Amino acid sequence: QVRLAESGGGLVQAGGSLRLSCRASDTLFGVSVMGWYRQVPGEQRELVASVTSRGTTSYADDVKGRCTISRDNTQNTVILQMNSLEPGDTAVYYCNMIDGLGGKYWGQGTQVTVSS
Repeated sequence: QVRLAESGGGLVQAGGSLRLSCRASDTLFGVSVMGWYRQVPGEQRELVASVTSRGTTSYADDVKGRCTISRDNTQNTVILQMNSLEPGDTAVYYCNMIDGLGGKYWGQGTQVTVSS
């Protein structure tokens, strides 16, 4: 069973930074698309950023220039570096993995709270 272990959430003031980390237990990590999503109560989960197995990245428009997603295939880890955080970034952030066989997996989520 694939497990995604997230860490790095917390409370930060507006303008601050957080680094979210997600480590996957699956050996297919190297051929998987990894992503970070976020969700606030009452709203749909939305994509923040993703990175393919070859390192191609994509970002939601409202985080471009403020967030960077990266991966380390030797450690089965994907990182989301978030800078210049805004109160609107407050949400539960979820790590997502789509493996080479089409399986889709989620982490348990980590809370990010940005105070004004």
